Amino acid sequence: MLVIISDLHLTDGTSGNTIREGAFRAFRERLRDLAYDASWRAPAKEGQSARYEPIDRLDLVLLGDILDVIRSTKWPAVDPGDEGFVRPWHVEDRDRRQLFQDTIQRINDAILANNAESLKVLRSLTDKNQRVITLPAPTPEGGVTTVSRDPKAKERLPVDVDIHYMVGNHDWFYCLPGEPYNGMRQSVVDAMGLSNPPTKPFPHDPVESRAISKIFNDHQIFARHGDVYDPFNFEKRRDASSLGDAIVIDLLNRFPTEVATRLGKDLPQETLDGLKELDNARPLFRIPTWIEGLLARTCSDPKTKREVKEIWNELADNFLKLDFVRKHDTWRPGELADKLQAGLKFSTLMPLAIASTLAGKFGGLFSEDDFAKYALRERACRNRKARFIVYGHTHHHEIVPLDISYTNKGRFDQIYINSGTWRRVHELAQQDPSEKEFVDWNVMTYLAFFKKDERRGRLFETWSGALGVPR
Repeated sequence: MLVIISDLHLTDGTSGNTIREGAFRAFRERLRDLAYDASWRAPAKEGQSARYEPIDRLDLVLLGDILDVIRSTKWPAVDPGDEGFVRPWHVEDRDRRQLFQDTIQRINDAILANNAESLKVLRSLTDKNQRVITLPAPTPEGGVTTVSRDPKAKERLPVDVDIHYMVGNHDWFYCLPGEPYNGMRQSVVDAMGLSNPPTKPFPHDPVESRAISKIFNDHQIFARHGDVYDPFNFEKRRDASSLGDAIVIDLLNRFPTEVATRLGKDLPQETLDGLKELDNARPLFRIPTWIEGLLARTCSDPKTKREVKEIWNELADNFLKLDFVRKHDTWRPGELADKLQAGLKFSTLMPLAIASTLAGKFGGLFSEDDFAKYALRERACRNRKARFIVYGHTHHHEIVPLDISYTNKGRFDQIYINSGTWRRVHELAQQDPSEKEFVDWNVMTYLAFFKKDERRGRLFETWSGALGVPR
């Protein structure tokens, strides 16, 4: 059995909310149920009953953006040219090498500390002494023995769990080679109970890991984070930075920090906390709408509202002047930097209320693309090696039928599935969008895939749940 989750975005606590340990405990309980369900085998012949044969192994693949190194205010809040300025795009800058590595190390350590209890639950899955996932023994007739439901009961059979980490666009630093990163990987392996060797870069593409490739092949799936199809968040190489890093660090992260520093005494805590949730607004082109709605709801002083907008204007202008951003601005119309500049200029050249309205109308500049069309192009899909193409990245769980073909072995269905996220989301209320009201809730998605006759012959199972926020 194979289980996939992605986009947990566990941060160091300096930007927005992350899902807490209760979700991991619920996930652990669900894995126990999945393992039991997978142990019921499809009948060998029509008319026969399903038989019980306990599985002895479960693989859990973390499909990227699990630890979020980008969403941190520990990236130095200084201007370019100032001492100590370092960003993800300085990964190959020899003069900043030590500063770069120290920054990544500091954020890594803070993420592990901030999520210690959650990761402890995850790590328990792989600890054979804890016997977290166990199953009843079978009877000679293919039934289930009656035993205690306590997973630690000695008569129950253990299920070995291996956890494999693949990187996405917010945790790509773990795919960097070299001794300093080996040490960081070791700390992650220890904290999460991973099967990844810490001396090797964590894979971004499944072909970079023989173990993961075999697991995928055994379950007839092909999976990747999906950032390769997002030009804002992937630029030819995964061991290099992208425009998305700059957007998050120098706009989405820095904006609430600057507002709190300059206007903290004049704004209610609800406003300051809400600004930290910018990156959780979906889709991202709704961010101006989110800011406008938040201020309308929590801030009654027009002067303070104008000052908040002025801070955004200043940061947007500074962002567009970054050398890294300007290098993306070419003579070709429609390039990424042109779209980015156009989107930001809505907010810098006009009132925020108008900007938020236009953001909705011109949302195509930043909206997430239809990733199912990329699934159709995957070699594993075209040559029918995979029944399932799985991506994460978009935070939008969906199941899309791709193709059906027929062979001498029968019907071969192919499906695209997105693994969603484990985060709080904020989405615009539909009754009157002009009121710029957002509703928020926590979401959690996981996918399961079965091989051979597991799960009574069913090949996949997905679950996506939502949990309301206390009011």
